[in-house]
This record gives sequence, structure tokens and C-alpha cells, in this order.
Amino acid sequence: MATLSYNKLGLTGKILIGMGLGILFGLLLRNMLPDSPFVKDYITNGFLHVIGTIFISSLKMLVVPLVFISLVCGTCSLSEPSKLGRLGGKTLAFYLFTTLLALVVAVFAAVIVHPGDATLAAEKMNYVAKEAPGFAQVIIDMMPTNPVQAMSEGNMLQIIIFAVIFGFAIAHIGERGKRVAQLFDDLNEVVMRVVTLVMQLAPYGVFALMAKLALTLGLETFGSVVKYFFLVLALLLFHNFVTYSLLLKVFSGLNPFIFIRKMRDVQLFAFSTSSSNATLPITMETTEHRLGVRNNIASFTLPLGATINMDGTAIMQGVATVFIAQVFGIELSITDYAAVVVTATLASIGTAGVPGVGLIMLAMVLNQVGLPVEGIALIIGVDRLLDMTRTAVNVTGDCVASVIVAKSEGEFNEAVFNNTEAGKVAHSFNAQVHISENQSA
Repeated sequence: MATLSYNKLGLTGKILIGMGLGILFGLLLRNMLPDSPFVKDYITNGFLHVIGTIFISSLKMLVVPLVFISLVCGTCSLSEPSKLGRLGGKTLAFYLFTTLLALVVAVFAAVIVHPGDATLAAEKMNYVAKEAPGFAQVIIDMMPTNPVQAMSEGNMLQIIIFAVIFGFAIAHIGERGKRVAQLFDDLNEVVMRVVTLVMQLAPYGVFALMAKLALTLGLETFGSVVKYFFLVLALLLFHNFVTYSLLLKVFSGLNPFIFIRKMRDVQLFAFSTSSSNATLPITMETTEHRLGVRNNIASFTLPLGATINMDGTAIMQGVATVFIAQVFGIELSITDYAAVVVTATLASIGTAGVPGVGLIMLAMVLNQVGLPVEGIALIIGVDRLLDMTRTAVNVTGDCVASVIVAKSEGEFNEAVFNNTEAGKVAHSFNAQVHISENQSA
């Protein structure tokens, strides 16, 4: 009976159960068997690590084929260069605007709340920042010299550019192009079906990830930076639920509550995986089938957003910069605050695709205003949970941009958006049921 009830649950319910049980399992083991070599070697770094890594790998496995195939399909239908340029301009402008807004609010809130305590400067701090590439080099590196290598390395910007060029060429070779485009449409359907199959693993993957987190994350790390942690967390939640809702209502007139309700699965995936790229297959599936955004828009805005849209990271950088300045007793001028906002906004594009991008961007900002990079060591301990939350914020921003741009371009199905059952997947081990756009309309 319990099994039947569990199978009737939606994906959100199953993920929440997996998340809750994982945290409970981890905490129980942590308290019942503290410092146990068996737990550390065979459960934390063994069973849980294997299950969690397989889950993340299964999602990442889909990212490159999904982005390339979907973007080719979308670009094929954008045969006019002016429309492609307009789409890119709108998307980039929205991402830069929300990043700028997030930074301004974060810096202002940090100045008012004053989370930094000068006594923390006496703590031993050691952090070596990786060097970020120059902006000119980033622009050069965007053009792929070897598309196959770009795909094998998961270089999203290079994949996006090659897919756009490839799709644009298909749209301009007549009848032969139509045959190739149909092939990519069929491949897109296959990839999306694989996404629904992988989503069945979500509750188990989330269980393993959260259990491992509960076993490895010590509460003692929060002691010295508790004010910083809760300020960043509050700002992330505000940006996610208030700022994005207002932007959605103002620029599209759509109901934010429907949007938030349909975003639950994506946000839970993002929170659990801490990776916008790993969440991308779920983000695209939800945006197209649940939010009503056409593929030719979603296939462009979402991969680009997963690469350069970092509102959550921007909030962390704004608060962290002010926090570190307060810890070291360094007064920042209005000019310094302006430099923080501008540098972090540009860095969100300039360091796209670089491993450890959040801390690299923060190191760039600190160097720009003359603050000690070693101060990053203070916040590394609590950054794991904040990273999970800001990833959820980032993917929400990607979806908001997709909906707003799609509606402005007339590539949006409002009937699908307003239908709470549209695109909903009934997960069980035997079937997946998609409600099509025709039914919802």
C-alpha cells in the first residue's frame, strides 16, 4: 500500500522525501558512529559517493548532446539573421541587468547589516586564488578551433557558437536542409525521452548527495560567519521569490505563483547538484513542456544562461566583498563600491566556464578594490550550502529570462503556462505520461 502511494507521488514529492531521508540518515550516522572509519570509508566515500556521482554523471552525460541538438533545432527555425541578433541582444541584456541589480542590492544590504567582525582578522587565513583569463582571451576562446574537442571538454560557449552557425547553415540550404533539420528534430525527441528516464533516478541520487553532505559538513564551520551566512541566504531567497516574480509580472504580465509552482523540480535538482550545467536537461524539459517556451527560444537562452547568468554568485560576491572589508577594517568608498558592481558584472561573462568560477570572480573583485584575497578562506567553510542555494537562484533566473524573451518574440504558449498539468510527468517505474501542448490548449 505504501509502495503504491509512493509511486503516485509527483517528482517533487519524491525528491523532497529523498532529500529529507538523506539528511536524516547522514545525521543519524554522524551522531551514532562519530569518527567511524567504516562509515567514512565504506558509506560516505563508498556507497553514497558512488550513487551520488553516478547521478550527477547521468545528468552531465546529457548536457552536450541536449544543448547541441536543441540549439541546432532552434536556430534552424530562426532563418532571419535579424531575429537571431534580437534574441541574443534581449537575452544578454536581461542577464546583465539582473546581475547588476543583484550586486547593487547585495552591497547595500551588507553595508546596512554589517556582517563583518574585525576580530576574525586574527584567525589563520590561507587562500590562493586561481588566475582568471584576461577578457580578451575569453573572447578569443569563445570561437571553437575544434568543435569535437569543445564537446568532449563541455565548453558551453564554444558549443553554443558552433551550434548556432551549424543551425543557421542548415536553414539556408533549401530542401536538403529541411531533411537534416527533421533528423535533428527526431534526435531532440530521443534526448528528451532519455531525460525523463534519468529523472527517475533523482530521488535516489538526491538521497545520496544529501546524506553525504550531512555526514561531511560540520556545524562548527558556521560559528564565526553566521551573520554572513544568513544575510547571503536571505538575499538569495529574496532575489529568487520576490525580484524574479516582479520582473516576470512587469515584463510579461504572467502569474508569478504559477511560475514558482512549476519551477519546484528544477530548483530541487539545482539545489541538490550545485551545478547549472548538470541541471540543464531538467531545466530545458520544464521550460519547454511546463512553461510553454518554444524550443527555438529555450535552446538558446538556457544554455547561455547556464554559462553566464550568475545572479546568485553575484549576491555572494557583493556581500563577501563588504564582509571581508569590514573584517580587515578597510573603508570602501563610493568609487570602490561602484568598481565592485561593475567588475563583478563583467566578470560573470569574462570567467564563464572556468572551474571554481564563483571564488575566481570574487578574487578578481577583491583585487580590483585592493582587499586581501586571503579573506576568502573565512567563507569557504559555509560556501557549500550557499553554493547549492545560489545554483537554484541561477537556474530560476534562466527560466524567467526564457519566458520573458519568448513572450516578447511571440514564441510562447500561454495556455501551456497557465495549465498546471501541462507537461507534468507522472513518474513510476512503468510509465511516464506527458500531457501535450494540444491537450493543454
